[in-house]
Amino acid sequence: MRIQTVILFWFFTLSAFAQQRLTVYFDFDQYHLNETAVQQLNSWIADNDHIEVGKIYGFCDWKGTNIYNDSLSLKRVKTVLDYMNANKIKVREGYEIRGFGEDFVQSKNQGENRKVVIVYEVNKQEKAVPVVPAAPTLQQKIKDAKTGDYITLENIHFFNMSPRILPKSKPVLYELLCAMQDNPKLKIDIQGHICCQTEGDINNLSVMRARAIYSYLVANKINRKRLSYQGFGVTKPIHPIPEQNEQQQNENRRVEIMIVEH
Repeated sequence: MRIQTVILFWFFTLSAFAQQRLTVYFDFDQYHLNETAVQQLNSWIADNDHIEVGKIYGFCDWKGTNIYNDSLSLKRVKTVLDYMNANKIKVREGYEIRGFGEDFVQSKNQGENRKVVIVYEVNKQEKAVPVVPAAPTLQQKIKDAKTGDYITLENIHFFNMSPRILPKSKPVLYELLCAMQDNPKLKIDIQGHICCQTEGDINNLSVMRARAIYSYLVANKINRKRLSYQGFGVTKPIHPIPEQNEQQQNENRRVEIMIVEH
């Protein structure tokens, strides 16, 4: 099983690209497009010029065997890919397709788990703009890192004063999981930090948040021997406490990984 969601923002001369997603839902135990999905795809195609698809991911609910669900998720991907090809939607050379089966964080609403996610960009012609290097992905940062390096997990968010991870953090979790799967020798230490407190760590929040990331990886079959976690409270802030603004608070309130072995 591999799960990857890559977040990139690319800016090129004469064109500006913004990565977006479209989610298409399927009926139970089906891989053919239903009427709603066809209407959604047609509307998406009509509303967007110069679409370029880079990734197509398929998912299933938990019912059925893993093998069956893996196959079903890939069939759903192929159905969507065939529909895009028939409608002359550009698919990038070297595009990625993956079927996750049921091996992902499942929604309690099973209908939300029967889906295909299309990751795409829309090229809108604009005047020439300065070329800005693409921000490196988490996987690229990990690939380039050396033992002892620290990498902040950008866009990991929690409920207020809680170790519960907000749903919008799922793409980063997926990308971290994929990095662990693609690099079987990789070992990391997950480190939590908090902000805004002059001393102490109420309810060991920094530890619990680091543990939440650890638990997610273990739940998705990453060997515990490759993982460790700890919390530092407010002892290692990026900015002095008390912080001067919300940006400084956000930068102090973070989860990092340290590369233990690469």
